[in-house]
Amino acid sequence: MSKKTSYLLGIILTIIIGTILYYFLCCRLHHSAENNNSKTDNKTEVKPVIKQATKNAFLVKDPKGNFSLALNNNFNFKVANFSILEPVSTDLEQGVVRLKDYLIKNPSKTVDIVGLYKSNETNNSVYPNLGLARANSIKNYLVLHGVPSKQIDTYGRLDDSIEPDTQNTLFGPLKMNLITHDDPAKDVSDLEALKKVCQHIKDSPLTLHFKTGQAAISLTNDQRQKIADISHCVDKLEVKIKIVGHTDNTGNADKNLILGKQRAEFAKSYLVKNGILANTITTSSKGQMVPIADNKTAEGRAENRRTVITIE
Repeated sequence: MSKKTSYLLGIILTIIIGTILYYFLCCRLHHSAENNNSKTDNKTEVKPVIKQATKNAFLVKDPKGNFSLALNNNFNFKVANFSILEPVSTDLEQGVVRLKDYLIKNPSKTVDIVGLYKSNETNNSVYPNLGLARANSIKNYLVLHGVPSKQIDTYGRLDDSIEPDTQNTLFGPLKMNLITHDDPAKDVSDLEALKKVCQHIKDSPLTLHFKTGQAAISLTNDQRQKIADISHCVDKLEVKIKIVGHTDNTGNADKNLILGKQRAEFAKSYLVKNGILANTITTSSKGQMVPIADNKTAEGRAENRRTVITIE
């Protein structure tokens, strides 16, 4: 074989080997990538689960009487809020009038309002939980429309099954039950128990403390429960809430009298915003006249800057 022929065969073999390597290293990898992309494209896209909003009807039925009310519309609330969304529908207003007339004709019956709340809602009310705050708002609506407060009981209950809509509206997060009181002995026992609770509030009022020149309120769990008890006493015994503002002896005595009154009024407005009716609350001020600690120390002055909430 001539040298020229060997040279040409070498070139041909080089081309053949190069082609084979190109196929395996490039085309096969490209084909594999296309298959992988195809598999990825064929995967089912995971979509977020949108839960159906809960829409509770307004249902009130007397199991021991002839009253039954079923309405599609209800009292609605925003998530983490206890104020009834306005406007209330006309049929719901008319339903409340029917309930009022029935309760007035049947004084031995009461309506239980159970407000519902979710565990992930923030409670910005003065009550132990948001459900009780919502029940209290509905109670006030009923009272303002003529339902006797003595015939209403309020409760709160955790219920994570209720779901808001996409606008964070909860539709009817409540349950209502009509109760017949046909056991006089139990009624007397319940009343005596309530009187003891109310007397305890008189003996140990709710005391809130302030920094100098400020009027801010921060409540503990025990204080929230005491406000709930105060509200219950007002509803059932028709007592009044009394708020008295106090200051330390820093500054002018006359100005401190005004400051104490401002603190009492602030506490009142805070309670009213939380669903306690304004006409059940009276306010006054003692200024610096009734210290409970030594004004010569910072700790004592802090104790004297207080607002006392009780019943009378």
